Amino acid sequence: MVLFDRFRRSEKQGGEAQVAATGTDAHQGFIGDGDLKYAIEESGNGSGPTYQEVSGAPVETSSPLGYYVGPVTIIFLNISKMIGTGVYSTPAAVLTGTGAVGLAMIYWVLGFLIAISSLSVYLEYASYFSNRSGSEVVYLEQAYPRPRYLFPTAFAVQSVILSFSSGNAIVLANYLFRINGHVPTPWELKGVAVAGYTVAVLLLAFNTRFGYLLSNGIGIVKLLTLIFVAITGLVVLGGHTRVENATSHFDNSFEGISNQPYGLTNALVKIIFSYAGYENAFNVVNEVKNPVRTIRNNASISLLIVAILYILANVAYIAAVPIAELKASKQIAASLFFEKVFGSSGAVKGLNFLIALSSFGNLLAVLIGQSRLIRECGRQGVLPFPRFWASTRPFGTPLGPYAVKWGLTVIMILAPPAGDAFNFIVDLQSYPSAAFNLAMAAGIYFVRIRRAKVNLPRGQFKAWDAVVVFNILANLYLLIMPWYPPAKGRNGGDVSFWYATYVVVGIAILVVCAIYYWLWIYVIPQWRGYRIRQEALQLDNGANAHRLVKVPVDRLDHWDTTHDPLGRQISDSHGLHDSASGSDEGEHIKNISNEPKV
Repeated sequence: MVLFDRFRRSEKQGGEAQVAATGTDAHQGFIGDGDLKYAIEESGNGSGPTYQEVSGAPVETSSPLGYYVGPVTIIFLNISKMIGTGVYSTPAAVLTGTGAVGLAMIYWVLGFLIAISSLSVYLEYASYFSNRSGSEVVYLEQAYPRPRYLFPTAFAVQSVILSFSSGNAIVLANYLFRINGHVPTPWELKGVAVAGYTVAVLLLAFNTRFGYLLSNGIGIVKLLTLIFVAITGLVVLGGHTRVENATSHFDNSFEGISNQPYGLTNALVKIIFSYAGYENAFNVVNEVKNPVRTIRNNASISLLIVAILYILANVAYIAAVPIAELKASKQIAASLFFEKVFGSSGAVKGLNFLIALSSFGNLLAVLIGQSRLIRECGRQGVLPFPRFWASTRPFGTPLGPYAVKWGLTVIMILAPPAGDAFNFIVDLQSYPSAAFNLAMAAGIYFVRIRRAKVNLPRGQFKAWDAVVVFNILANLYLLIMPWYPPAKGRNGGDVSFWYATYVVVGIAILVVCAIYYWLWIYVIPQWRGYRIRQEALQLDNGANAHRLVKVPVDRLDHWDTTHDPLGRQISDSHGLHDSASGSDEGEHIKNISNEPKV
């Protein structure tokens, strides 16, 4: 909370402002603004009424996943995702990219500032849409409601395609093998990575509350492990270990600074990957009581703790490990640190186990957050089979998203070459993410303008304009600079193939999403004589969703007069079903959410 007193200003909660009477829709509970209509809805998390554009997924008035997320869980959801593999695996790449110890340390501070700016953007969105889980899914959907379904479709497709966690699973396997000193073959490494990820999924699949408790428990161990690394580094600097001349590694800290844009950009990408997780609690907003205040206070605490420990951990690595050896360490910098300080004793194996456990806790935290994000994509109706994505049966957990993440992660562990998998996957996931983060930061201004136009209440939190602009510029940099070639030529990046492969693949994914949307929403409906409408679908245990249906052109007027803007049926005439029940509609209206759209 103290952290954000310098980066935001609080505002009174929504209910104190009055909505302009002239904007009220004919249907009670809706506010009109031309083609846009806003639903006034409230959930059971105590956040009060919110106003969201009706093309988005409906609000779940009672969370089907329960309300098990409190301050401690918020802190450790974020910490467990941030402290996973990044700080133990990326320091070598950061040091190589920047070229000098001093610049590398500055970059870790810069990563912290970028994370603060992004967290401010998330907080403002959460103050507007405080009864929806899924973070970016909701915020992009509401920032860009037109063209209808464009951003939900693009984000949902790329989120599912890139929803694997193979990089973190591979790092987990690396550290497990370091425990017994075995050098694995590529397929041994992949086999252990698959097994580790499978165990993580199974532990979360059967009980939501147990999943949170397990994540919190491992998060405590992870935090203590990184604190131990930080303190040990300070002891090394004090000359009280077997490491000699530890302070000499900091001599001439800015000598050898890289002037290569590729290396500098690659270093920043790796650092942003390491800080990824500051936003994890926003994926479970509808499971948090009084979410804006609770997340604001505890997310800022978790980010500040992690930033301090990251900087101290890097000091520890540099103090204990010769610079040349650290640059060559790839993804096992922490293991080298332990060996230099403690030798080859049994204690090193135990410390490697703690880092492996830290990587495992990261898998759990990512699974929890991304399962809610993917579930929210499915609730929008833009993915086939909305019941599969949104249902929480039989265990009160999002089994559909868990199963999809497991399948894609296993494929991405087994398919790419083991040596290149980690770096390529980190880079690939970062590029579309930067594009959507840029859109989300810019979208804050669109949301503010539209809400002011219809006199909607102000949120509890508003990010400073300077912070939002800084975030926009940081994401622009991450989109533009990866095109700049490395000094060693086209194959001189941190993978064995063309350095910008991940950029092209990331753009290709976004282009495919756009083509998919254009065919699905415009070309095929025009050709076959129907239009797409959304319909409310009521599921089990308080869960609900939208599904998209094909309505023949000659029945559009009837459909629009018998359904409200959210897609709920307001008349049962002419044989149309009660949409809340999810039963069949009759021969004229076809559900397209249960089939491929192209």
